[in-house]
Amino acid sequence: MTTADTGVPIKGHRGRRITFFVALAVFAQESTWNFYEAQVPPLLAQHVANAALIGLMMGMDNALGVFIQPWMGNRSDNTRTRWGRRIPYLAVGMPLAAVLFATIPLASSLPALVVLMFSYALVANSFKPIGEALLPDFIRPARRSRANAAVKIASSLTVIVSALISVLLVDSHPELAFSVPSALMLVAAAVLVLRVRDSTSPAYQAAVAEERQAPPGARSGTRLREVVLDILRDRDRSRLLVVLAVLLFGGAWAASRSLMTNYGMEVLGLSRGSAGGLTLPSGVAFLLAAYPLALLSERLGRLRVMAAGMALLVVALTAATAVQTAAVTVAALCVTAVGGAAFVINGAVVLWNLAPSSKVLGAYTGLYTVGWATGGSLGPAAVGAMVDLNGWRFMLVDAALLAVLAIAVVLRIDAIQRRASAQRRTVSEGT
Repeated sequence: MTTADTGVPIKGHRGRRITFFVALAVFAQESTWNFYEAQVPPLLAQHVANAALIGLMMGMDNALGVFIQPWMGNRSDNTRTRWGRRIPYLAVGMPLAAVLFATIPLASSLPALVVLMFSYALVANSFKPIGEALLPDFIRPARRSRANAAVKIASSLTVIVSALISVLLVDSHPELAFSVPSALMLVAAAVLVLRVRDSTSPAYQAAVAEERQAPPGARSGTRLREVVLDILRDRDRSRLLVVLAVLLFGGAWAASRSLMTNYGMEVLGLSRGSAGGLTLPSGVAFLLAAYPLALLSERLGRLRVMAAGMALLVVALTAATAVQTAAVTVAALCVTAVGGAAFVINGAVVLWNLAPSSKVLGAYTGLYTVGWATGGSLGPAAVGAMVDLNGWRFMLVDAALLAVLAIAVVLRIDAIQRRASAQRRTVSEGT
């Protein structure tokens, strides 16, 4: 597998320090996103009675992200300051997003609420890939899975934080409830600005060195259009296939989660509350499995672990379809969480490590996020269409079919990479 040149690897303790800072930034940002998804719909319901319209407005952030995230990731790739190429955007974007988020419950009319929602989504989408791109900037390719696992654990914990804020504050102090995630983001922004200078990162230094070696008069930056065309035109197809695998598995994962409450009510005969709690134990399983799977991935190979994890998910969903009880479903969802963790902690890392240069890591982070978000939007719709044809009884198998397609794509990538590696060895031995 080819990797971007990221310069001299940084020492282990500094890598752990940077991983903590990136995890803190992601934790703060995802705390606002999760709370946004949970508590903004009730605010909209105060002004709009149409559920479809509420869903459309809530999907606005995903639509914005498809266009903004790769572009902003690419823009940060081309930025050069004494603070680095990522921190300037985080220093401005995170406090601005925090202020906008805190003002959402203060909107007194629907137009004001929509403007605040749009503004927050615009700003938050703008720096989301930039914060995540700090990780491959500092962490060498061989250690990125374990670092990304720590970041994903931090992201997963935000679901618990959001739920606790909702339980403790929303009913009695709704404005204060929105202020808590905002405060977390302000603290994270302050820590990043005071403690991190990504101008010292190996990736930043490698990008600067690459530009210095370019012919006189050559354009230093790389346009997003050039990045995308390079992926599309590459005869290897590995990078394009990674994005496709992310889209397919993101769809399978989103469908198996977002439609679970309906499945529990329609097939298992549970109440709405009980059905909504089916996925809770699987969240704990994900947290426990993420880091050990990262270590295993670095030893056995990321693509192998991704394929094995998805296969485990398919088996678990099929078993839950064969034995349709609440206990079996919960157990199966815990197993799928382990399989999902194998993919989630490695998907972005595989794409980062296939980048031809450290100059495009931000754009690649944005493209990964777009693939995942697109799958998260299309997957539930596709599985919902299959449910209309086959009934709720086979919903889990319908979701598993998307994962089977993702497995085929990942195995194809693995075959391509093995063939390329064998060719490089042959050439090396021949010289």
